[in-house]
Order: sequence, then C-alpha cells, then structure tokens
Amino acid sequence: MPDRDRTAHVVIAGVTTRPLAMSAARAGYRVTAIDAFGDVDLRAVAEVLLARADRPGQAYSPMDAASAGSGVRAELAAYTSNFENHPTAVALLARGRRLLGNRPVILARVRDPGEVMRVLRRHGLATPESRSRAPEQATAARSWLLKPRQSGGGHGVLPWSAGDRVPRNMYLQERISGSPGSITFAADGVNAVLLGFSRQLVGERRLGAGPFRYCGSLLGTRKLHLFRRQDELLERASRLATVLTREFGLIGLNGVDFMAQDGVPYPIEVNPRYSASMELVERAHQVSMFAIHARACEGELPMEPRPCLAIHGKAIVFARRDTVTRSALRRLGRRWVADIPATGEHIPQGRPICTVFAQARQARACRELLIRRARLIYRAMKSATARAA
Repeated sequence: MPDRDRTAHVVIAGVTTRPLAMSAARAGYRVTAIDAFGDVDLRAVAEVLLARADRPGQAYSPMDAASAGSGVRAELAAYTSNFENHPTAVALLARGRRLLGNRPVILARVRDPGEVMRVLRRHGLATPESRSRAPEQATAARSWLLKPRQSGGGHGVLPWSAGDRVPRNMYLQERISGSPGSITFAADGVNAVLLGFSRQLVGERRLGAGPFRYCGSLLGTRKLHLFRRQDELLERASRLATVLTREFGLIGLNGVDFMAQDGVPYPIEVNPRYSASMELVERAHQVSMFAIHARACEGELPMEPRPCLAIHGKAIVFARRDTVTRSALRRLGRRWVADIPATGEHIPQGRPICTVFAQARQARACRELLIRRARLIYRAMKSATARAA
C-alpha cells in the first residue's frame, strides 16, 4: 500500500479485534476498534468502542458493531470474525470508506458450504460431503456433524444421529477423521501466496474448551513437521488456496480450516478474513499482517516467508466457572499473555479469559508449555477469587 496510507485511520470490527488492531498500529495506522470485549491491551493501541457498552463481552452482533462505528470519521474499514457471516453488516461498516477485505457479494458465495464444495470438487479436490437435508438410508451410516450456517470457532457444532432433523439455519457435513489444521494465505483475486500453516487445538479440556471448540494453534514450518506427509499436504493446500482465490475472487488475508488425512487437506470451512492463527505468522516472522492484508487488497502480494526454526503456539484459556478478574492476571508475563480483561470484569463459564503464547523447537513441547501457562492463569484467577471472597 502507498506510504501516504500508512498514517490513515482504519475502523476494525469483529468479536475480538486485538490481534489485527495491534498489527495495524504497528504498521503506523490510527485505529478505532469495535468489538465485544475492549480488553486492556487493545485499549493501549486503539480507540475502543463496544458494540453493547452496557454489556461488554455479551449480546454482541455484527450489526451492533457496524452501527457503533457509523459516526467514526475513518477512511478505511476492515473486519475480523464473525463479520464474514453478515454481508449486510460489512456493507454498513464500509459505507463511505474503502473496504480492506472481501466484499459482501464475495462473502455470500464463499460462506455457502454447498457452493464451496461443488467448486472444489469440480477442480478434482477432495472435500467432505455437505448437505442441507438428512441423507438417504444408504449413506446415513456415515458419521455426520450438524453445523450452524453462520459458523465460527466450532460454536454450536454437534454430532448428528440418523433420524434427527436438520434445522434450516444448519447443515450436515461429513465427519472426516484426521488432524485439524488451517492455512493462511494472501490473495489478489487471481493468485495466492501461502503465508503459514498450523495445527489446531480443538476441544482441549485442559484449556476449558468444550467439544469442537477452537482453542488455539501451533504454527508449523516446512522443516518442523506437524502433519503426516506434510509436503504433500502443503502442495495440495497451496492449490486449494489458488482455486478458491480464482473462483471466488478472494483478496487480502484469508484462511481455510481443514482435516488432514494422509497428506490430503479436506477443507471444512473457508475464512475469508483475518483469523486467529495469523498473529502467529506475525510473531514468527516479525511482519505486520495488517500491512500485508492492505497491500494484497491493492494487488501487491508478499513473498512466501522463509522457514523459521521454532514452533509458535497460542491457546485461548476459557473460564471453567463464572469468575471475576483481578489484577493478578496483569502481573503475569506480558510477553506471553494477551487479551487481558479489565480488573473486576465478570467472565461467565465457557467464555475466554485471555490468550497465552509459547515457543519451542518441537510441537509437543510447545503445546505442553501452553498448557502450563494456562494453569498459571487458572491459578491466578483462583487465588484472586479466594481473596475476593
């Protein structure tokens, strides 16, 4: 993006905006962030508006967030999860501004699971079957998941049993065995550059996450393997990114969640916006992902990053019970804690408390360090609650 835009004012909206807002601020942008939490470290880099100021962290909706930003005089607009499921909110957010990201008409197509799978199969790519109705008896023996059409982060995903109905706001997706992962890529509408790949942490009870809930990522390198037959997997994933880019006209930063099975990435969801694992690329390679996003939206793609020599990880720590935060969290290591809630904030069971980071030479060591740091968070929360009582 031209240098004259590096001091431009950007509105960033989403459920949680801290990683993208920090990236934009690092690149020299003035940032107004609109999200559901308004965490302490977000407020350090941006002006913050809450979608529902009277109920922080609750009752969030993209239309509320877009409306909250209508009075902000900013030249640029960008979004994170879960705006991709709400094209109308994206259009409102972008009104009178230059949108950095995929347009509403693109979101409507690429977030249709049936359309995505039909396109990929036409190109000979492996996909799970997706359907809006219960399968016939002949295929009912397969394992299926019932997923919300406005999905994200594993929210609302359930196993499906033969005979259960499929609500209109949900669909069935064939359950693929394997290892959960994702890719990050920059796109210009025609070409795509793979920026990173990760193994996802899903449903990890030691992080307080429920079944199917996304709770973190381990960013891999081409030299440090996270998957079986990884070279084949990445070759196919790169083609997957290119096909999606050309067929749907994707621009900026995008991601694909997949199940890896014997070197084949079975795509389960396209994320046509900045997503959770992308800040690990930023930490590993010391780049601004927001700057890459902005330039890609203008047609300028980056080079593929050089392999790094460590696994970088993040984990979301969920509340195991209703709790109230105290200052103990802010005394923990700032280098490995983020999304820090304000002191005295009520956090219901099942909601995120904060995010922790780790780095190690091997995936298992990185994962275990994340778990140990999550224990420190729980310990700090427990001791703070005990003192408050």
